[in-house]
Formats: sequence, C-alpha cells, structure tokens
Amino acid sequence: MRRLFIALAILPFTATAQTIDDCLQAAERNYPLIRKYDLIEKTTHLTVDNIQKGWLPQISASAQATLQSDVAAWPSEMKNMLSQMGVELEGLKKDQYRVGIDLQQPLYDGGTISSQKELARRQGEVEAAQNEVTLYGVRQRVNELFFGLLLINDQRTLNRNLQSTLRANEDKLASMFKHGTAAESDYLMVRAERLTAEQNGISLESQYAMMQQLLSIFCGITVDNPVRPSYSEAMKLHAEGVRPELKAIDAQLRLADAREKALNAAIMPKLSLFASGFYGYPGYNMFEDMMHRRFTLNGMVGLRMQWNIGALYTRKNDRQKIAMQRDGYQVQRDVFLFNNNLLSQQQTKELERYRQLMAGDDEIIGLRAKVRTAAESKLSHGIIATSDLIKEINNENNARVQKSIHEIEMLKQAYDLKITTNQ
Repeated sequence: MRRLFIALAILPFTATAQTIDDCLQAAERNYPLIRKYDLIEKTTHLTVDNIQKGWLPQISASAQATLQSDVAAWPSEMKNMLSQMGVELEGLKKDQYRVGIDLQQPLYDGGTISSQKELARRQGEVEAAQNEVTLYGVRQRVNELFFGLLLINDQRTLNRNLQSTLRANEDKLASMFKHGTAAESDYLMVRAERLTAEQNGISLESQYAMMQQLLSIFCGITVDNPVRPSYSEAMKLHAEGVRPELKAIDAQLRLADAREKALNAAIMPKLSLFASGFYGYPGYNMFEDMMHRRFTLNGMVGLRMQWNIGALYTRKNDRQKIAMQRDGYQVQRDVFLFNNNLLSQQQTKELERYRQLMAGDDEIIGLRAKVRTAAESKLSHGIIATSDLIKEINNENNARVQKSIHEIEMLKQAYDLKITTNQ
C-alpha cells in the first residue's frame, strides 16, 4: 500500500508534456541533416589544413634511363690531335641514367595560398548556410503535424460528447418505446446515429494514433501529451531574426568576394628557393664524363621566379562573371523578401479572419445547445420528429467542431507567421 501511495505521488512529476517549442527543438536535434554541420566543419578544417601545407617544401624523386640517337662529342680535329698524342677520348655513351631528388620551397606566392584558404572557409560557410535553410523547413512540418494532432484530439473529445448525447436520447426513446409513447423507428433512428458516431470515433482514434506516431518519429521523442498553446503565448512576438535564406545569400556574396581576391592573387609573381641533386651519368661536368664514363653526384641550388601572365587574358571576363553572380544573388534576395513579405501579409489576414470567426463561435454554440435542449423537450411531448432532434444534435456538434477548427487554425497561423518572420 505504501509503495502504491509513493507511485501515485510521484506520477505527476514523472509525466511529461510536450509543447510546440519542445517538439520544434527535438525535431531539429533528431533530423539526420543536423549531423552534416559537423561534417562540413571537419571537411573545411581539413581542406584549409591541406592548403596551408603549400608552404612546406615540395619534394619529388625521379629516376630515368634513356637511350639517345646522338650525344655531345669532341670535335674531330681535337680528337685527332689528342689521338696523335696517345690520348684516346671515348666520348659520351648513348645510354644514360639518373636518380635524383628535386626540392622547392615557396618564399612568396602573391597571396595564392591565403586566397585558397579563404575560398575554402567561405565555401564551408555556404554549405552550412544551405544546410540551415533545409533544417529551417523542418519547423513548418512540425507545425503541420503538431496542430493537426491537436485538432484530431479536439474532434475525439467532441465525438465522445456527441456519443453521450445520442446515448442519453437513445435511452430516453427506448423507455418511451417501452411505455408506448414513441415509435420503434424513432428509437432505431437515434441508435443508428449513435453507432455511426461510434464508427467515426474509431476512425478518429486511428487518425490520432497515426498522427501521434508520425510526430514522435519526426521529433525523436514520444509525443503522448501535446500541450495546446495559449492565445497569449501564440501571439507573443519577438524581435524579427534574419531568415536562413538571407544568411545563405550573404554567404554566397562573401564567397564571390573571396573569388575576386583569388583573381588578384593569380596575376602576382611567385618566388621560390629550389635545390636539385642526382646520381647518374652523365653529370654536369660534361667534359669529365666524356673522358671517364662513370656515375657521379651532382647538385644545384638557386632562386626561381615565375610569373604567369596568361591569367591577365581572362581577368576582365572573370571579374564580370563574378559581378553578374553578385547581381544574381541580389535578385534572389529581392525575390525572397518580396515573397516572404507577401506570405506574412497573407498569414496576418488569415489570423485576423479566424479571430473574427471565433468572436461568434461561443454564441452560436450557446444558441445551438438551447435549440437542441428544446428539441429534446419537444420530442418528449411528441411535438417534433426524431429526425428533427438528430438534426439539432448534429448542428450543435458541428458548431463545436467549427469552433475547434477556428481555434486550432488561428494558433497554427500564428506559429506559421512566427516561422515566416523568424520570431
């Protein structure tokens, strides 16, 4: 008994309720695309790190063996003169061999490495911004599921109330039929209507379970107690934030700036220190190798300047292309702002429409309830037909359903407006 009391005591504290904000946050955490942020960050870091290694010495090894059709040789006059003196010159062999290492150390690259790093970072920002745009669309889907679940839940409650009203009238007509004051057809008509309401209730329960499962899977949590937001909470507005779509356009503009800087770096001269060495035949001392056919070690060091002026040929066109890209992004911004402003105005009008509709809902329900009560009394006295009573019961239920629809739609429009304005 004591354990049961403790369990009942802690039950209210362990039960959880899910607000629309809880579901939005859970859905963003649960959506698989959220993992792409970490992948983009790591990929960008690795790319920048690889580009930075461009300042390290560039080392290459090579080996070659060649057979030439002709080689450098002594002039025939000198060869004959030396031959008379008893000196035989063999000259270079036509088969030659070399195994070597070349090293190049950049000293000045004209800003190429720096511009490539900037390009990699800006490209990472663009990918992250585009990922954020996709994730932002999750909020609209959560809104649809959450408020759809609330609407079905309201309809379940109203359906149960409808069944109770029909059952009460069914019991009353059964008693009247038993005492001979009502026809059997009247009793059967109300019973059939109640059974139809029960069938609708089964359908609503199935829809609710399906919608609840979808929302739970989407959010990654069990949404078993959705909390209906209050009117004041729904209408609470915060400072408007920058939509992810605009952030993505800004990222594209920064990428265009980085590309223009890369164009400037492409026309700058490059200066590097180089060293090369090889072991083979022939070496740098050509005359020595003509006299002694042997493998030797050879090497050289020096400074090298390279200036690719070919980049100047396309520079003007490349800058024009970047300028047109900027103009295109500005057009995208203007189109988005225009459509977004149009959508927010439409949602504001819809919000006002539902607010006006709600103003008369309670009065309509009150009137329908009075008419239904009067119809029940008239049926007891045999003044009206059973079909008229059923009609009034359905009219009252429809009025309550319409009120529920107006309230849920108004709340949904309010939260849709928050998404549109990023509040």
